[in-house]
Parts: sequence; structure tokens; C-alpha cells
Amino acid sequence: MLKRIILFLIGFILTVIGFTFIIIYLNLTTMGYSFLEYLKYIFQRIECLFGLVGIILIIISLYEKGGKSLDIYL
Repeated sequence: MLKRIILFLIGFILTVIGFTFIIIYLNLTTMGYSFLEYLKYIFQRIECLFGLVGIILIIISLYEKGGKSLDIYL
């Protein structure tokens, strides 16, 4: 139970960090970058990939089976 909560919180924090950087880097389009160049730049930055990793961790924590029958399922 505690492992699932911690996994969910870590995933949530990584998702917030990743999507914050994606929104911040959206300013590159105002400086003349095309949308495809923007997407290429986003996929090269490790802090932007935190968003994808965070979503995967959240999905894993939600679909992981509980160990005991008394656990509260998310």
C-alpha cells in the first residue's frame, strides 16, 4: 500500500516537472522555431521526458495489485 502511494507521488511530481518544462519551452515557437523543430527539441531534453516517465509510474501504481485483502485500492 505504501509502495503504491510513494510510486504515485513520485510519478505525479515527475509529471508536473516534465509538463512545466514543456510549457516553458513552448516559448521557442515565438522565436521562430517551427512546431516540428519544437517537438524535436522537446524529445531531446531529459527534463521533458520526465512527464512521460511520470505518467507511466502513475499508471503502474494504479494498476498494481494490492498485497492484502484489507488494502484500500486507489
